[in-house]
Amino acid sequence: MRRFELAQPRSVDNCLKFLARRGADAKLVAGGTDLLPQLKNGLLKPAVVVDLSGVPPLRRLRADGRGLRVGAAVTAREIELDSGVRSRYPALAESGALVGSVQIRNLATVGGNLCNAAPSADMAPPLMALEAEVVIAGPRGQRRVPLASFFVGVRRTVLAPDELLIELVVPAPGPRSGGNYLRHTPRRELDIAVVGVASQLTLSDGVCAKARIALAAVAPTPVRATEAEQALEGQPVTPEQIERAAELAVGAAQPISDQRGSADFRRHLVRVLTRRTLTTALARAGH
Repeated sequence: MRRFELAQPRSVDNCLKFLARRGADAKLVAGGTDLLPQLKNGLLKPAVVVDLSGVPPLRRLRADGRGLRVGAAVTAREIELDSGVRSRYPALAESGALVGSVQIRNLATVGGNLCNAAPSADMAPPLMALEAEVVIAGPRGQRRVPLASFFVGVRRTVLAPDELLIELVVPAPGPRSGGNYLRHTPRRELDIAVVGVASQLTLSDGVCAKARIALAAVAPTPVRATEAEQALEGQPVTPEQIERAAELAVGAAQPISDQRGSADFRRHLVRVLTRRTLTTALARAGH
């Protein structure tokens, strides 16, 4: 591993000042579970690594009647175990529980999972299905971006070199809402998704008032299955409607074939996991 300068700011402002000076040469680190392997393998060679673990606002996890706010340095393990997340945002808690091993989840952060921008990022689909927004701080102040617009390519986001993801804002799902996240991996742990699917349903007067379905590992970025969503909205959520939505979700996928699975296998998984997550989301929304 090449030598690098280590910066340890204690506030968001100090971090932004440092990025203003060295942003093009710097990489941000919180848990390091994505960055450190890339450094060791020589894939990244930053002159400066900025440690965010000592910036208190990035470690906050807060829920109230308006929704959930998740600091960028909140760990996957915290999301997995938080009682408020588990009860009101179960799909997000399920995604946190699938990141690596327990040891990795104690270090890996939601900000790192998203900013690494891997197509298979586990926490992206449920957050997209929950219509989360990212809060980005930069030299011109703060801006909010829907998470669905945050990813622009494989390992590429809308973040400029002098900007920092500070938190996620997740709207309250409301009454009679339910969600679920599932993925397929060859191994139970320490593996990345071949396909991941998150579904979120809200019911009203016997029909689906809102449906959101997000897919991972089937396109250069996590994607929404909007045709499948539209097919459910305004309709009773029957097994037949779920099956139709699962078929339509396949159309949102642009999978590749690689050593982990063929494109046809990934399309099959989209259909199966969409059906399963919608069925679970419906059962949870009905309670």
